[in-house]
Amino acid sequence: MGGVPAVSIAISEIFGPTIQGEGALIGVPTVFVRTGGCDFRCSWCDTLYAVEPRFKADWQPMAASAILAEVNRLSGGAPLLVTLSGGNPALQPLDALLALGHQQGHTFAMETQGSKAQPWFRMLDHLTLSPKPPSSGMAFNRERFEACLAAAGADTQVSLKLVIADEADYRWARALADDYPQLPLYLQPCNPAPATPEQPERETDTQELNARLRWLVDKVTGDRWYRARVLPQLHVLIWNNERGV
Repeated sequence: MGGVPAVSIAISEIFGPTIQGEGALIGVPTVFVRTGGCDFRCSWCDTLYAVEPRFKADWQPMAASAILAEVNRLSGGAPLLVTLSGGNPALQPLDALLALGHQQGHTFAMETQGSKAQPWFRMLDHLTLSPKPPSSGMAFNRERFEACLAAAGADTQVSLKLVIADEADYRWARALADDYPQLPLYLQPCNPAPATPEQPERETDTQELNARLRWLVDKVTGDRWYRARVLPQLHVLIWNNERGV
């Protein structure tokens, strides 16, 4: 008789080593594990190939052991930071991956919009909660967000990362961040050239992106909002929207 079949995880891509391009761990060497599937459809999404069902045929169901084997191949066998991304990785059964990866010395960071809490959040080393602003077209659900906070527990480092596209987003971010003063706060300008189903890797206008970054810096410093840390999407400035870096 066979054993219990391994639970599969929908994987869009695994790549690296590269650096984390956003948030609290910006610049840290990492391997990305990008899952497929998302419960949001943000207007400016730049990873539609990991979101839209039309790309589902490109996603591969993988067991935790197979994912870790690929991570180890890419890292040369050395433990490092593994970044779980998407789509929304909170939709996937990642507890076995986290347990096995920790046994092998890896640490894990994940970003999610805070729309679905999972008990395995407390197994993460770093959790970035990135609820989406009005410009995304998605509604913020405070109850679900706070469920994600609670699921992380006391040992997981949690930070708040907010994307800012315009003045309305900025005002929304100020109000939201004031409600969670305990969370380290990171702001970044919105990618000005979102991907489309026809152009899932559309190039970004880096001059416009830098202009948005300068605008955001001026807003934060002008308002003396000294708690906020303003960061670029470093990977976009280096590689545009190229995949696999």
